[in-house]
Amino acid sequence: MKRIILMFLAVGFISVQSIAQTTTRGIEKTQKLQQEKIKEGIKNGELTRHETRSLEKQQAHIQHDKKIAKKDGMVTKSERKHLKSEQARAGKNIFRKKHNDRTKM
Repeated sequence: MKRIILMFLAVGFISVQSIAQTTTRGIEKTQKLQQEKIKEGIKNGELTRHETRSLEKQQAHIQHDKKIAKKDGMVTKSERKHLKSEQARAGKNIFRKKHNDRTKM
């Protein structure tokens, strides 16, 4: 009986660890916030069509890289670090483009 319980605990522990390694909750949350900021910039007229296209292309690239990182079933530290640095760069670009003097005509 103890052996069966220990086996179930071990399987549960391993599955929880594997799920934790493939999740990108923080990255997904940041990406969602960045998408909202882009939509807000479009709505307020702070972003031009060209700026919006550029920011959306950058978001698509991050999404593609995230998909590749998850493809093998595990997101490594270096992949996570790369995704976060891409998002940081994207966040700076969103801020810069929303706060420049160009507006939608």
